[in-house]
Amino acid sequence: MSTENTPPEPEPSRPQEPSRPQEPPQPQETSQPQEPPRQPGPPEPAVPQQTGRQRLAAGLWPPRFSRAQLIVALLLFVLGLGLAIQVRSNSDSSAPLRGARQEDLVRILDELDGRTQRLEDEKQRLDDQRKELQSSSNQAEEARRQTVEKERQLGILAGTVAAQGPGITLRITDTKGQVRSDQLLDTLQELRAAGAEAIQINGVRVVAGSYFSDEGGGVGIDGKKITQPYEFKVIGKPQDLEPALNIPGGVVQTMEKEQATVAVTRSAKIVVDALRAAKQPDYARSSSP
Repeated sequence: MSTENTPPEPEPSRPQEPSRPQEPPQPQETSQPQEPPRQPGPPEPAVPQQTGRQRLAAGLWPPRFSRAQLIVALLLFVLGLGLAIQVRSNSDSSAPLRGARQEDLVRILDELDGRTQRLEDEKQRLDDQRKELQSSSNQAEEARRQTVEKERQLGILAGTVAAQGPGITLRITDTKGQVRSDQLLDTLQELRAAGAEAIQINGVRVVAGSYFSDEGGGVGIDGKKITQPYEFKVIGKPQDLEPALNIPGGVVQTMEKEQATVAVTRSAKIVVDALRAAKQPDYARSSSP
């Protein structure tokens, strides 16, 4: 059977894809220089783990304060400083007695006992006067007698009447001119606290209303200038007056620190004869009938 040469069948045509726009050519990347390979080194040390106590210490230090905490800390500091100054001042005030000898402490106690005894005697005297007035048959005469005695006592205290009695003489020689009026006033107050009843300084009678002032080259008492040596004539119990001046930190030691010389002499009779004029009140009148 003869075969005819037949032409081959044409292949089906594929649909043509739409043409895509050509992308612009990308710039070629420049080659980066390669890093040299790292040489193997020693291994890094391991970081030690912190304990709880170390973490707590790291959180507390360095401290971080707020403004309110700083204000509170400042107030506490000022309060503590004030308390320390107060305690130190109290300690300084008792320092003379703390370092005093046993004899000085006994003398101070005797002086306090003497003051207590004087107050008891005054109380007893007033009680006796009251009893005399109540028991006297002639109360008017007894009242007059007590009034005269009271007037005499008040005249001594007011400086209008001369007085005499046991006491001491205090002489302060101040060649350097270091003694001031406030130191003489302290001396006067110490004598009064020891029971002085009448005092005269360089011919000037000192009473309750007297005042001291610094004058050129001396001291003024009630406006009258006096110069050293300052001589106190004091009526009172010598056994109480002299120890009061010689206590540790007292008048004698204070004056000696100012390079002044102090001499205290006991006497059985001291005369205080400087007088002050009695002043009549301008407006006050007696309310007694």
